[in-house]
Amino acid sequence: MALPRKVVLLNPMHSVSNRIRSAASSDELVERFYFASRYAERRSDSRICDFTFGNPHEMPLPALVESIRRHAVPRNDNWFAYKTSEAEPQSYLAASLSRELSLSFEPEDIALTNGAFAAISVAFRLLLDAGDEAIFATPAWFSYEPILLAADSVPKKVHLQNGSFDLDLEAIERAITARTRLVIVNTPHNPTGRIYSGETLAALSQILTRGSQHTGRPIFLLSDEPYRRIRFDGRGFTSPGRTYPWTVVTYSYAKVTLAPGLRLGYLAVSPLMPRAEREALRGHMFAAQMALGWCFPNAILQYALADIDALSCDIAALTTKRDWMAGVLEKAGYELLRPEGTFYMFCKCPGGDAGRFWSFLASRDVFVIPGGLMGAPKHFRICLTASPGMIERSLPIFAEAIEIMRN
Repeated sequence: MALPRKVVLLNPMHSVSNRIRSAASSDELVERFYFASRYAERRSDSRICDFTFGNPHEMPLPALVESIRRHAVPRNDNWFAYKTSEAEPQSYLAASLSRELSLSFEPEDIALTNGAFAAISVAFRLLLDAGDEAIFATPAWFSYEPILLAADSVPKKVHLQNGSFDLDLEAIERAITARTRLVIVNTPHNPTGRIYSGETLAALSQILTRGSQHTGRPIFLLSDEPYRRIRFDGRGFTSPGRTYPWTVVTYSYAKVTLAPGLRLGYLAVSPLMPRAEREALRGHMFAAQMALGWCFPNAILQYALADIDALSCDIAALTTKRDWMAGVLEKAGYELLRPEGTFYMFCKCPGGDAGRFWSFLASRDVFVIPGGLMGAPKHFRICLTASPGMIERSLPIFAEAIEIMRN
């Protein structure tokens, strides 16, 4: 009996699928920053000033802890059984979301997910075939591209307007081709903090309607809204779901509760979508969630959803941090955009050498997100979830950094 031949791998990377290698290549800068940079070496040290990711640097909301503790106690023998999108939280969300966005959602429009990451991934798999193009504007959240690549889709990037960082509607219209299936809009916008106006979104709706007519199939809009409830100065919010019928909305509770480790979010189909297509998407959300690895929130978070939906971080405290940091940095000479929403502040690197600037801050234990991770190499992002103590320690270092970069 012949023995099987020995398998020789000429290239170990051949063991990894092309889609994941593409995603890894897209995500390389973020992965290196998180696991193999000076920030990676120091991130667990409480003495650093950490302005990087949206992690909490103070104790969690007491009401959040109390709700999770209360709902962790079983009330029947089915308490920890498999959970899909359960009827009670779906109904609650349909009513809550209808009030908040002024749209008439039905419970079946909403798929509960384990965070917005999962909601976005489910949306891509639900709407996109291999080779379909998805347009989004940079600077942008660094995970759109790798998630699209992992779905065998084609990311197509356009730039936001210089200076204002508003949507460049002409650039979006020029980018539409026969293969365009999706446009992604993130409002309030990470990293710039811009909230797009109803007028801008209405103009985008007209562009997508024309594009859909030209291509002969609907171009969907994914409205990514995880910072929707974090707005400053009494600013309002218009969801693209109100201005364009072919919209799906993604949301996460991680931001407003400052608890990103609790994976709870949802994907919602705009009620303005034509009924037949709306029902087709609703009827396939379970299949997409199951096929992607059971993308549903765990039982406790579904039981606690109504409590969690009522919670918010301290917006007034975030406003104080924004104004404090912005005032000092502007006085020192930094060019920055005061955010209208989100908990980020987007700043231009002084002196033109972003690497040298970041390295100087890091040498003083001040860490920010390099703009290159988000498609804006001349900028950096500050996360306002940093503690007041971190802010106080960092401000003299930011002032020193701009003087160093000027010389």
